[in-house]
Amino acid sequence: MLSQWHRKTRDSDEDDDDDSESESSGRHVSSFTTIFSSLIPGFLRDLGFLRSVHSMLSFPAPGSQQRVGPSGQSGRNKVALKPGHSLMDWIRFSKSGKDLTGLRGRLIEVTQEELQKHNKREDCWTCIRGMVYNVTPYMDYHPGGEEELMKAAGIDGTELFDQVHRWVNYESMLKECLVGRMATTTTTAVKAMVPPPPPTSLAPPTSVAPPPDKDSRPRYDWFQTDATVHLVVYTKRKIPSSGCTVADLEANVLRLEVLLGKMSYMVHLRLTEEVEGNVAVHTAFAVGKIQVTIRKQVKGKWASLGQPQEFHNTFARKKDRALYYRDCVLVSKTEVNHNTHVFRLQLPRGTVLHVPVGKHVYLKALIQDTEVVRPYTPVDQNLAAVSHHSSQESDLYLMIKVYPDGVLTPHLNSLHIGDHISVSGPEGTFSPRPLRDVTVLYLLAAGTGFTPMARLIRLALQDNDSIRKTKLLFFNRREEDILWRCQLDALAANDERFQVEYVLSEPCESWTGRKGRVDESMLKDFLNRPDGSKCYVCVCGPTAFTELTTGLVKQQGFSEEELHAFQG
Repeated sequence: MLSQWHRKTRDSDEDDDDDSESESSGRHVSSFTTIFSSLIPGFLRDLGFLRSVHSMLSFPAPGSQQRVGPSGQSGRNKVALKPGHSLMDWIRFSKSGKDLTGLRGRLIEVTQEELQKHNKREDCWTCIRGMVYNVTPYMDYHPGGEEELMKAAGIDGTELFDQVHRWVNYESMLKECLVGRMATTTTTAVKAMVPPPPPTSLAPPTSVAPPPDKDSRPRYDWFQTDATVHLVVYTKRKIPSSGCTVADLEANVLRLEVLLGKMSYMVHLRLTEEVEGNVAVHTAFAVGKIQVTIRKQVKGKWASLGQPQEFHNTFARKKDRALYYRDCVLVSKTEVNHNTHVFRLQLPRGTVLHVPVGKHVYLKALIQDTEVVRPYTPVDQNLAAVSHHSSQESDLYLMIKVYPDGVLTPHLNSLHIGDHISVSGPEGTFSPRPLRDVTVLYLLAAGTGFTPMARLIRLALQDNDSIRKTKLLFFNRREEDILWRCQLDALAANDERFQVEYVLSEPCESWTGRKGRVDESMLKDFLNRPDGSKCYVCVCGPTAFTELTTGLVKQQGFSEEELHAFQG
């Protein structure tokens, strides 16, 4: 797969540990996820292509950061970039005014035959969603190396790209590399330019026939009182107790997304009348019912619920949904150690968003006229946080390590209380379901790969009655790098079901704990199967750490069903 189109840099919260160097060193362990804020040229917009391409932008594929694969085998090959070929170097180079297409600014229609001619290292074109790019200038800037890019040389690379980082705005990042668009048949072109019929107002539910019982797609209904309006979603299946509904009410537009495993059901409406800004969400997990309650600004009866917006009443794969951000406010920043802080972000008044255990969100900021996006896994306020979150939770806690020469983290570190940052909804495929019958849980974490483990620890100790033992093996460079060490030690001292061991690659002379890096003998000693037990292993850290560790875990006899790797 085309796993290295955009490997994220060290600003990721799950991509650094004791083995990592600074971001500028070129030792990028994940995707190059910067996206530009500029638009593709006007001729595409005039043809209506911009809207259609933009609507197809969607979230990360199963191999992307923090999406999860049971075996942890991402298929990625990290390469060291040459000096002067970092992410910011590419941004500067692409804005230098140089002709990166070889066409002196002309945009052309590209036939299939023409595309196939450009399939060499020194002359490499590829097609993504009907747009053709000359990626030759990008070869040396690609953290995955030229081999990964060459997999899409001279062909349509859309599917390969989507397998890894569909959420990346390639249009903007490769704007200066745009050759043109693929030549299309007359029928296809005309069809693409014909706008859909205008939506009509939603009539009261009594006038709309419900879908047949055999239709497994979720449906919605609504009812009202003089003071409130209630939207009810029937999922037609049990709902995961880990939280699956994201509601956003802004400027009288309601966007409701219900996450059901790999699928997503969306209700998107401009409400008929003005409403208050708060939203209440109540979920009946066992029967698959979600009720959203909103207060009317003026009492009275509505003739209809509202006007459908884009993707209203659609049931689609989650990975095909476009990234949606809401504007959050920084309300506090708490120091964890010498280079890591917990950022507390407050969601907007009209947003209800709970990030399930093992999921992550994306932060987006405009830096030097460039949109930069990075994934981060929320943590609880502390390891002793209460186990049950309110469905109206208004704050996110993100543990973020700041890199002086990073792209996003210096910007985050410079934010003042009250400043804003854009935050996406929850992403990732981790499910606590495999833990239901587990008796021993092993957690192997490196650096800020600890972040998903923090909530897994809480889940194991407070929400799972079957897990009798949770053991964390935590890898860092130096003693001062260990995150939440006091809390981990206190938890281990007060709860016999939890055990933590630290491993340092650069210990001081007085260090008496484990030393070195992950290897077979260390895991053989740490991982064991008590008689009659059912074990499960979770791994998180840089790509190299994750791939090495998952391989070593399998050598100890653990199957893919017993192993879960958060991809870096």
